[in-house]
Amino acid sequence: MGTFKKWKEILYTKLRRTLYLENMDIKLAMLHGLETEKYLERNLINNPRYQAPDKLNRFEFQVFSQFGEDGIIREIFRRIGTTNKYFVEFGVENGTETNTTYLLFQGWKGLWIDGGTEFINEIKESFVKAIDRKQLTVIKDFITAENIELLFGRGEVPAEFDLLSIDIDRNDYYVWEAITHYKPRVVVIEYNSIFRPGDHFVVDYDANAMWDRTSNCGASLTAMEKLGLEKGYRLVGSSFAGLNAFFVREDVMGDHFTGPFTAENHYEQTRYFLYTKNGHPRKITL
Repeated sequence: MGTFKKWKEILYTKLRRTLYLENMDIKLAMLHGLETEKYLERNLINNPRYQAPDKLNRFEFQVFSQFGEDGIIREIFRRIGTTNKYFVEFGVENGTETNTTYLLFQGWKGLWIDGGTEFINEIKESFVKAIDRKQLTVIKDFITAENIELLFGRGEVPAEFDLLSIDIDRNDYYVWEAITHYKPRVVVIEYNSIFRPGDHFVVDYDANAMWDRTSNCGASLTAMEKLGLEKGYRLVGSSFAGLNAFFVREDVMGDHFTGPFTAENHYEQTRYFLYTKNGHPRKITL
């Protein structure tokens, strides 16, 4: 009986500790969210730099994107309209934190590519209905500059489509450069924000390399800006967290965006500390 009482006390102690830690996690998350809101109000909403009514950062919000990309994408297409509402995104992991998941809920269709077996299996389980109704195509493959257009062909990607999102953490620059037979109207691509405007940095290309979790990855915003110009795109904004750059094809821009369309104008420094996911943990059955 004494042994039972002892183990009962140990169990209750562990349970109380677990509940305490869980409550602490919730409180810390709430505090982080409040601090994030205060920071955004002070440095974004009330900052003169962002007061122009067409400044894309004013429209940021997060549903499934990592930061405010969902809002920027919605605003870009509100301005330029859509055609086939088709997207391509690669480097999607399990699909719960992408730039295009929210678009599926708005009736878009498209292609996801990722090289992780576990991620693809999770997608096929969570997005089984979208896959079955041909709204979403999923390909498992390791992406390189040499195979990207072959993968587009396998996925039956239209030659011209609305949105391309590139997030493979290292060779992004070279993969976008290699896409020549497909003409997305809008391109979202990660840039290396430790490099300031005017810095021309591009990581050395290695088809077999993956991100080593250091700053030796991707390309500076200036390098991306120049590549975009060569391909017929203008830089129209960057996410406030300093993660993604947004390009619109010159022939569809109209007068919907205010220049200059340069890294100097649209650079955002690294603000990864703003990362938070408000609301319930993301889980999808679509």
